[in-house]
Amino acid sequence: MKQWCLLVLISRVFCSFFGGGGAEEEEERIVKGDDVIVELDATLEDLYMGGSLKVWREKNILKPAPGKRRCNCRNEVYHRQIGPGMFQQVTEQVCEQCPNVKYEREGYFVTVDIEKGMQDGQEVLFYEDGEPIIDGEPGDLRFRIRTAPHDRFRREGNNLYTTITITLVQALVGFEKTIKHLDEHLVDISTKAVTKPKEVKKFIGEGMPLHVSSKKGDLFLTFEVLFPKSLTDDQKLMIKEILG
Repeated sequence: MKQWCLLVLISRVFCSFFGGGGAEEEEERIVKGDDVIVELDATLEDLYMGGSLKVWREKNILKPAPGKRRCNCRNEVYHRQIGPGMFQQVTEQVCEQCPNVKYEREGYFVTVDIEKGMQDGQEVLFYEDGEPIIDGEPGDLRFRIRTAPHDRFRREGNNLYTTITITLVQALVGFEKTIKHLDEHLVDISTKAVTKPKEVKKFIGEGMPLHVSSKKGDLFLTFEVLFPKSLTDDQKLMIKEILG
């Protein structure tokens, strides 16, 4: 009995020096496959109203294969007596025999939901849909949102920017005009005032929706004035009489 107690005491001393205990004390570490990150261009329309995109995805799939393989390997720690009252800690890898597997490439469509107001860099996560790994958990699939270029609007944060060209007459006497927004509702940009070239007008609440919010950013409209290429002498005289 005394010899057994002495053996246990010596084992505990060795464990405190060399770290760890038996296999039952080792924390099992789960291996995880690689995450897959896909840069996804989303239209301004989808980011304004919400939408979905179908994306073709190819990845490795684990399939059965002939033969056996080593699996569920773990380190087992035990103590071996090397002399009177002396013990050595030994670590040995122990594995099981499992059915063999192989990788095969397969493709399928993934539907990615685009939420209103999502910002560049935000991600849509598909848990465990990344690259698989033998005897472990698959990684994750992440679609990273990126705003696609638009032919009329430019986005900066939650604000929208666009440019409108008006004639010199419209710039001087005012005009009635609407522009079509991303969801096709009309924004009234009419004015009775004089509009200067490069003048910027702000339309509150006509920008992008904030993500997970009912608020919206603003729309900034830059006016370009289209000047005539030439004037007749009579036209020049009339302008001088009016503006002089």
